[in-house]
Amino acid sequence: MPEQAGRPPSGAGGRRATPAVRLGGAVLLGAALLLVGAPAAAGEEAGAPEVRCTITDPALDEISGLVDLGDRMLVMNDGGDQLSVTVLDAGCQVLETRTADVDPYDPEDLGMSADGTVWLADAGDNTAIRSTVALLSLRPDGSAGVHRLTYPDRAHDSEALLLAPDGTPYLVTKDVLGSSGVYRPTAPLSEQATVPMERVATVNMTLTGTAGGPVGRAGQLLITGGAVAADGSALALRTYTDAYVWPLSGSDVAGALAGTPVRVALPDSPQGEAISFTADSRRLVVASEGVPGDVVVVPIPAGSASDAPASSDGPVPTLSELTGSGRSTVTTALIAAAVATVVVWLGGALRRRAKR
Repeated sequence: MPEQAGRPPSGAGGRRATPAVRLGGAVLLGAALLLVGAPAAAGEEAGAPEVRCTITDPALDEISGLVDLGDRMLVMNDGGDQLSVTVLDAGCQVLETRTADVDPYDPEDLGMSADGTVWLADAGDNTAIRSTVALLSLRPDGSAGVHRLTYPDRAHDSEALLLAPDGTPYLVTKDVLGSSGVYRPTAPLSEQATVPMERVATVNMTLTGTAGGPVGRAGQLLITGGAVAADGSALALRTYTDAYVWPLSGSDVAGALAGTPVRVALPDSPQGEAISFTADSRRLVVASEGVPGDVVVVPIPAGSASDAPASSDGPVPTLSELTGSGRSTVTTALIAAAVATVVVWLGGALRRRAKR
C-alpha cells in the first residue's frame, strides 16, 4: 500500500513505514540545476507578458505548481493518487515524469530548496476537514519523505507554499473573504512526528478589477499559489487574477509580508494557480489548469507599490462588492464562500472522474 500522505498516521504511536520510491533509477534533481541571477535593475521597463510555450499533454490538465529552472520546468498536477512531478523542456514538452509511492490527499503547490530537494505542499482542503496537512519531499538522492503538520486553530484550505531561502516552509491559506493566514512550523520537519504550526502573518487581498478565474470577482481575493525567487531577493503570491511581489531580506518571510507589494495584473486564464520566478529571478512565470494551457512569462513592474491592493493589516473588502446584491454582509459572505468553494472543488472532481 502506498503511504497516504494527507491522512493522519494509523497504528500504535502513529508510526509509518518509509515510503517506497519509484524514480526510474535517476536522481530527481541536483543542486547543479539551480540557476540564480541578479535582480532586475532599477527603472527597468516592465514590458508585456509573453507566452513561452503551451502545455498540450492531456495528463497535465490540472497544473497547480511550477518551478522554472531556465532550460526546463518542474510542474505538478492538483490532486491525483500518486506523488508525481513532471519535467518539461523550454518548449513545454515532457522530458520525464518522476513518481513516488506516496498517496497524496490534495497537493496544491511546488517549491525547490537550495539543496535541490523538491517540495510539494499537500495542503488542499476545500471542505476544511483535515486534522493534518503534509509537506512531501523528493530529494536529490532519490528518496521521498512525508512531513505532517497541524494548524494551531482549525483546518484551512491552502494552495500556496513559500519556501524561504533557509528552507523554512510557509503555508498561506486560501480565504474567500480575502484575509489569508500565513503559517510556519514551530519545530524542524519530521517524518516520525506531526509538527504544529504557528500563525505568523496575515495577508489581506482586495478587489482589483482584473478579469480571470472560475469564480468571477471572488477570484481576485483567493490566493492560489506562491513562490520565492532563486536568489532570495523577493517572494510572490498570486490569486486567480493578479500576482503580488514583495522584496525579501534574508529569510524573513513574515517581515516581508508586512510591507507593501507590487501588484501585477496577470493574463486572463481559466483557473490560474501556478506561479514561479524565472530562473534569473527577474520576472514571473505563471500557468493555469486546462489543456491546451499557456505558460506565460510576466514582467514585474519597477514602479511604485503604493497602490497595490494587498497588505498585512488593511481592511477586508465587503462581500457585497462581489455580487452587487442588497443582501446583508453575512448572507452575501455565505453565498460567495459557498459558490467559490463548490465551483472550484466540483470542477476538479469532475475532471478527475472523467480521467478514470
